[in-house]
Amino acid sequence: MAIDASIVRAFAPTGNLRASINLGNPILANRDAATGMPFGVSVDLAHALGERLGVPVELVVFDAAGKSVQAVSDEQADFGFFAVDPKRGESIAFTAPYVLIEGFYMVRDASPIKTNEAVDRTGIRVVVGKGSAYDLFLTRELQHAEIIRAPTSPTVVATFLEQNLEVAAGVKQQLESDAAKLTGLRLLDERFMVIRQAMGLPKSRGPEAASFLAAFVEEMKASGFVADALGRHKIAGASVAPREV
Repeated sequence: MAIDASIVRAFAPTGNLRASINLGNPILANRDAATGMPFGVSVDLAHALGERLGVPVELVVFDAAGKSVQAVSDEQADFGFFAVDPKRGESIAFTAPYVLIEGFYMVRDASPIKTNEAVDRTGIRVVVGKGSAYDLFLTRELQHAEIIRAPTSPTVVATFLEQNLEVAAGVKQQLESDAAKLTGLRLLDERFMVIRQAMGLPKSRGPEAASFLAAFVEEMKASGFVADALGRHKIAGASVAPREV
């Protein structure tokens, strides 16, 4: 199906479709150790969108969610892959989510903290990746605990240990992976949030472009593309978001 030229211009005003890729969330993207090239579900979706629009894709890669969001907000990239959040929504038009990811807390085995409710207490310090969905969510939700911001999500556990903090917060799979390499750490039993991971573009690109991207995401879910990508990249713990009509 031919795409209206105005839609193509809205997405790729420079001629290339610049995709903001966040390597701070291993469920969505990683870097190949041999080639240095990014790969993952979000990279696959970026190339699929470029193919649909008939324009070359340029990957603009970042190590943290906040940087990836800022690139799209500042129109240094044309679209990206983000957790839906009202603060980010001030400048970015989000689609419905394409995957759902769980956020968990981690503590030391000897910690008296057993439940999520016990985290929000005076004197408890919770480390998050700066600018991540967890940072934005917990900044609104926690009333008594103090938030400590690590430079990126992958450095949360290192910061937690180095600064002798009480709680680490992040993607369940990232925390589990880090805990498996160390000793004396445990995840709490319940998630504290579900991240709705979506695609988004600058609101300045207009409602037609936003509607096109929203329809693209629904098609990628319905066709099995997202599920196939999760399987191909051996991603566990993330589920395809339900369709939204």
